[in-house]
Amino acid sequence: MKKEAELFWSFFKIGAFTLGGGYAMIPLMQDEIVTKKKWLTDEEFLDALAIAQSSPGVLAVNTSIMTGYRISGRLGIAAAVLGAVLPSFLIILCLSTVIIQYREAKLFQQVFFGVKPATVGLIFIAVYKLCKSTKLNWTHYWIPLLVAVLVGMNFMSPVWIIICTMIIGNLYYAWRDKK
Repeated sequence: MKKEAELFWSFFKIGAFTLGGGYAMIPLMQDEIVTKKKWLTDEEFLDALAIAQSSPGVLAVNTSIMTGYRISGRLGIAAAVLGAVLPSFLIILCLSTVIIQYREAKLFQQVFFGVKPATVGLIFIAVYKLCKSTKLNWTHYWIPLLVAVLVGMNFMSPVWIIICTMIIGNLYYAWRDKK
């Protein structure tokens, strides 16, 4: 039960101290799962994130499922998921009445306006750390940059980008494997 308690507490801390949702959790997850606990390597963490992002559901829950299973099987899944979800549930339960009462207040709106850029900054820091610590070279970076530009300029729907990159990726690896 020690591993399950560690999983619960680690994901509880991640869930409790993150503002901004799934992507804002990435730096805290990386620090806890990779750096402190060493449950996953940087590359395993990137793989887990890729699977978590492409799976239906919440990023933190999907990541906690994969990490929990790897560390302690089904009990690990239960502990990690409960730890990831419980803080948000309790916080929303407590704050919902306050938010309903004061949602039109200027100070309330200003606080949330300030939290958004901080969240973006945390995401960029996590991406930078992950890119720096993996064995990727410059050719691995052009695809996410191109996708960011295409989506950011509303040139192409993310759904079509996913479909196109799946087709291009399959064609590329089929061609590469024939060599």
